[in-house]
Amino acid sequence: MALALVLALHPHVSTARIDSLTMTTMDDKRAALAASTAAAFLTPLMASSVTIALPSIGREFSMDALSLSWIATSAVLAAATFLVPFGRLADIYGRRRIFIYGIATFTVFSFTSGIAPSGTILIISRSFQGLGAAMIFGTGVAMLTSAYPLAERGRVLGINVAATYFGLSLGPFIGGFLTQHFGWRSLFHLTAFIGLCILVLTLWRLKTEWAEARGEKFDIPGSLLYIVSLTMLMIGFSKLPGTLGAWTLIAGLAGLTAFVAWERKSSKPLLDVTLFARNVVFAYSNAAAFINYSATYALTFLMSLYLQYIKGLDPFVAGAILVAQPVMMALFSPFAGRLSDTIEPRVVASIGMGIICVGLALFAFVGSETSIILITIYLLLLGFGFALFSSPNTNAVMSSVEKRLYGVASATLGTMRLTGQMLSMGIVMLIFAVTMGKTQITPEYYPKFLQSTQLAFSVFSALCLIGIFASLARGKVRNDSIKP
Repeated sequence: MALALVLALHPHVSTARIDSLTMTTMDDKRAALAASTAAAFLTPLMASSVTIALPSIGREFSMDALSLSWIATSAVLAAATFLVPFGRLADIYGRRRIFIYGIATFTVFSFTSGIAPSGTILIISRSFQGLGAAMIFGTGVAMLTSAYPLAERGRVLGINVAATYFGLSLGPFIGGFLTQHFGWRSLFHLTAFIGLCILVLTLWRLKTEWAEARGEKFDIPGSLLYIVSLTMLMIGFSKLPGTLGAWTLIAGLAGLTAFVAWERKSSKPLLDVTLFARNVVFAYSNAAAFINYSATYALTFLMSLYLQYIKGLDPFVAGAILVAQPVMMALFSPFAGRLSDTIEPRVVASIGMGIICVGLALFAFVGSETSIILITIYLLLLGFGFALFSSPNTNAVMSSVEKRLYGVASATLGTMRLTGQMLSMGIVMLIFAVTMGKTQITPEYYPKFLQSTQLAFSVFSALCLIGIFASLARGKVRNDSIKP
């Protein structure tokens, strides 16, 4: 937040001149694709590898199931609350600049996470990792959309999504291997090294800056109201069903209502909320993304615990099994992206959402006797559905707005993803609190853990069913809706 305020109050502070070129050279297009794709690989690699390491971290720091969930959610919470402000700052002061700050922040706090002496310090370091991720998420896709014309957008976004899923694919495998042989701290040290490589690549090769909203004011009051309200909303939800959680949740909702009212009357809003009212494709595509991630993000968290606690597998084997889902995403995302260049994105994405809904419903019946082969088949099915949904949905969002709003559109979509992920973990945390309480996952609590898992997947399947209708309702992207 300090960086945001400095840039907003002192626009002359700069590490490089903002050129905001209207034409992008082929070298810079390739550099933007390389940097954005590498970053898209890094952040999910971190998230999925940490999930595999949670049981080991829990044993070292004697953490219960609810505390373990905060290791996963702290980074998501920070990223979600700061994503839109950093997206707007990127539009004004330069997407390349904010991207570089994000990679640097993510790298530094990856290292500090690896030397954390306690669970509390680890959660704090993960929060700062999320701050860096907010800068990356708010700029990576926007740089690609700025650099590439409409006809090539689906292809490069498909490559970007494939990199995300490739990171998710390698995460469980690498996370399991490193945790088992070198300890969980090695995951963070590896991530810090990769982040440093991406930082050098970006500084060395990417020279073009994009800042189509240069000169416009940054909405500091709206930004503060948004950050505080969303933080209270997410923390309140995680504290349910307690009274404090309910009041915090209500305060967060009231704050977001005030934020919408403020943004509607602002001449240069942080988030143009009228976009949701006047742009049907933008509104429903973001709604579909929010519902999809709300229904799916906690899957890896739950299955990592299930495979290691219920099935008694070691981290490496558990990670190898969980690879099945993201491998399917990585294989089919480029295909789905290209398909959305010729077929309406809502059609491809809605089919993907339907497949995800079926897969989640199947997981609601997983028990202690379910075979590993069957679980792997379910994961493959879900991975295929994810691939069909993500690239076309991203293409629909970014193709529905004008160039000067690419950063905000990218950040809004990222916020839908991250708030959806937070809601997904919040649902799991609420179910854990009700069914298990603050207890470690020991053999006597395995039946309650299974009950919690099955209930969570039932809720997620119902959410995904609603998401199918949101995806179908978005309308056409081509001809009448596209704003090149």
